[in-house]
Amino acid sequence: MAANGSPDNGSDSLNSFTGGKLFDTVFAKGMALVEETASYLDGPGRDHARTLPREAGLTYSAWSMELTTRLMQAASWLVMQKAVRDGEMRREDASARKYRVNRDDPPLDAEAQRDKGLPQRFLELVARSEALFEQICRLDQALYNAPMPGQAKNVVSDQIAQLQKAAETGAFDPLMVWHRAK
Repeated sequence: MAANGSPDNGSDSLNSFTGGKLFDTVFAKGMALVEETASYLDGPGRDHARTLPREAGLTYSAWSMELTTRLMQAASWLVMQKAVRDGEMRREDASARKYRVNRDDPPLDAEAQRDKGLPQRFLELVARSEALFEQICRLDQALYNAPMPGQAKNVVSDQIAQLQKAAETGAFDPLMVWHRAK
């Protein structure tokens, strides 16, 4: 039986994470970063964006949208974990694919944009936000992709995931095969 009175369905790793100081630290820092970034983008960042050269302005616009999206995903994930910890949401519901966080796009590379006209403060927020998002992705993977105690590893699902990854990286590109045959 879990602390909230519901049956414990192998959620020891989640409970130990969300009930510990690490979760409290990640939650507090993550939510503070969301607030800090929103304040910057709505205040000084907006003013800076108006004065940027064309190319830097385009990068700033695109990156600020991506940054906002990733931070909202991270904040949603953190709030959801808190809800699971507090018994307001079931772990099984939280593990649904629609609530999972993973990196589909490459990270924004703040270091590569240094000296290209973007505000230093913006680049610092981008770097910190990317680090938070990466941490959330790793935590999500560790908490929800590991088989629960007593649950057998699903070899078929693992193979399908490997095939999907290979297809996404171009390993099954028919044009590559066709060019090799020539």
